[in-house]
Amino acid sequence: MQKNILKSGIEISELGLGCMSLGTNYKEAEPIIESAIENDITYFDTADIYDRGINEEIVGKVLKKYQNRDDIVIGTKVGNRPTNDGGTTWDPSKKYIKESVKGSLKRLGLDHLDLYQLHGGTIDDPLDETISAFNELKQEGIIKAYGISSIRPTVIDYYLKHSEIETIMSQFNLIDNRPEKLLNDIHAHSVKVLARGPVFKGLLTSNSIKALDNKFNEGIFDYNHHDLGETIASIKEIESNLSALSFEYLKSHDALGSIIVGASSPEQLEENVRNYHKKVSLDQVKAARERVKNLEYTQHLK
Repeated sequence: MQKNILKSGIEISELGLGCMSLGTNYKEAEPIIESAIENDITYFDTADIYDRGINEEIVGKVLKKYQNRDDIVIGTKVGNRPTNDGGTTWDPSKKYIKESVKGSLKRLGLDHLDLYQLHGGTIDDPLDETISAFNELKQEGIIKAYGISSIRPTVIDYYLKHSEIETIMSQFNLIDNRPEKLLNDIHAHSVKVLARGPVFKGLLTSNSIKALDNKFNEGIFDYNHHDLGETIASIKEIESNLSALSFEYLKSHDALGSIIVGASSPEQLEENVRNYHKKVSLDQVKAARERVKNLEYTQHLK
């Protein structure tokens, strides 16, 4: 498994496990994480809001036995503060970030975090205060590195210019190629992209027709349902394994840090691993890229 290095020296596996889909049953989640370890996946991505902390607890408990290994990297996220009615409210304040990290550490069973990420953000946030919180946590040795999860160009630009972020998590795949326009700037700042949604809700899998009808019935972005179906059929002519094609597309970018795949079973995870390793040529990637639309972010540009 390819490992990519962050500015802080942290090495993350190029295929990472997004833990949100693990569920709340420990006995069902454990074999998925164990399968990831067996397949040389060493980056695990969670968040304090996933199942209101239960996800962090499960991830921490399963990975506890591997604490003597220095290659296991855990990333978690902060910013969505739970409310008493079962919802959340956005809170990027220094006070909340520095208080919340304590809860994440406790649930994960750690004394420090490898990667702490802001789970969203807007240009109207107290940006410098938020950045200060992460910088202080880093100086105090509580976190090794920090990043943001965002699809807002204005927010990404501000953090690239005014912070020490090492990662940017965004939805990124062959169809949703919006992050492409930001990659040169991201790479110039030696920041790595954590690409979530690489198979786009099943659209870029062997179940593409089912996903197209069930999840994209009204189309998405610049595609209506018919156009999207035609596009999927067209790129299948180049490579029938759409997941492998999307993975290779992501791997072709220098700014890539990790492709974050979710899994609700060991079998699903192992299928993603096989597709990650399947050989797809760059010529095929280029040909497929020419058959999809060039998408751009249309909101939050100012």
